[in-house]
Amino acid sequence: MIEFFPFRKTIPFMSWGKATTAISLLTFLFSVWALWDRGLNLGVDFTGGTVIEVSYDQPANLPAIRGALEETGLPEVSVQSFGTSRDVLIRLPVRGDADAAQTSNRVMDALTAADAGVELRRVDFVGPQVGKELYDSGALALLVVVFGIMAYLAIRFEWRFAVAGMLANLHDIVIILGLFAFFQWEFTLTVLAGVLAVLGYSVNESVVIFDRIRENIRKMRGATIPHIIDDAITRTMSRTIITHGSTQIMVLSMLFFGGEALHNFALALTIGIMFGIYSSVLVGSPLLLMFGIKREHFIKPVEKKEEAVV
Repeated sequence: MIEFFPFRKTIPFMSWGKATTAISLLTFLFSVWALWDRGLNLGVDFTGGTVIEVSYDQPANLPAIRGALEETGLPEVSVQSFGTSRDVLIRLPVRGDADAAQTSNRVMDALTAADAGVELRRVDFVGPQVGKELYDSGALALLVVVFGIMAYLAIRFEWRFAVAGMLANLHDIVIILGLFAFFQWEFTLTVLAGVLAVLGYSVNESVVIFDRIRENIRKMRGATIPHIIDDAITRTMSRTIITHGSTQIMVLSMLFFGGEALHNFALALTIGIMFGIYSSVLVGSPLLLMFGIKREHFIKPVEKKEEAVV
């Protein structure tokens, strides 16, 4: 097999295990604090509100649109490109007793006064009850995915690998949510989709490394467990660089060129990919050592047969 990034010498990742575990713990606690203290900045999808799509006969001037809407006194207006540079998506949270018709009329009056070339495409209203149901359904989907991955790892390997892999993946998810809470980036359904995608993507990296560790335990009879884990990670580094590097290039293109509609989705994926590599190598693998993984867990001792007495 051709390796584009060959590593001839085994890298001693496990010698850094205590330091990386401490860093991960601090990062995890910081994210938990951010979620508890600040909370997620939930978008209209979860809180309810009005979504208005408009189209212009020329590329839309988003700052001018935001300025025109802010002058009307509408709170927390979100304006972003949608599809092409001429299409604009406007999100407004629920405000008092105003319905979608009143809100859309007010928005269109402000936009028409600023530019007569604006055209209303659609108006959608998400009620608070519907938003709460979407929030509950999203949380349930996240829990189902978490338990499903844990069950898969437990069947594929054994409980130490399952717990280590799941803690590493939860580490990624909590950090993503914590950063969104700390910086108050808007958390929408598309971001939730990105979080779920990170779960599946991150566990794939853990499975590849765990597979190689299990294989090395059977092959490297005289080696210590830390050296076996170091060798497994080193031998998969070329694959990790190629896979994650190509994926990151695609995600960064969405982040910088995909417009505001894809920005937070790509941001969640970017954070998830970076921490997914870190957690699989420097969180999940040291946890295996903490759980006391041994060669005997995979290689059963040969039982001596008693010789028949003549």
